[in-house]
Amino acid sequence: MSARSGPALGFAEAFDLPLSVDLRTAARAFGVCPGTAYKLIRLGTFPCPVLRVGRRYRIPTAYLLRSLGIEERPVYAADLEAGAAHAARLDDTHAHGTEDPA
Repeated sequence: MSARSGPALGFAEAFDLPLSVDLRTAARAFGVCPGTAYKLIRLGTFPCPVLRVGRRYRIPTAYLLRSLGIEERPVYAADLEAGAAHAARLDDTHAHGTEDPA
């Protein structure tokens, strides 16, 4: 019987995480069971900084991703298209608002 709390965290799922995660989620990201994660924290060898908030542990997502070797959020084609469309709308708005009617 495995003590792991669910399947390992997927790449796409990692980018949908909030600003900080609980220890179980961080353990899933590293592919270890929560018990091992608690042990690593006690030994001071958890792979990223851990915050103690009351009686709970929180792991800042930025540190978690960096420890996993993920430095930047990937850019998808759909994001580029949406950004380009938004920029074009802004350019049109500014162009029409700054034209000299004379």
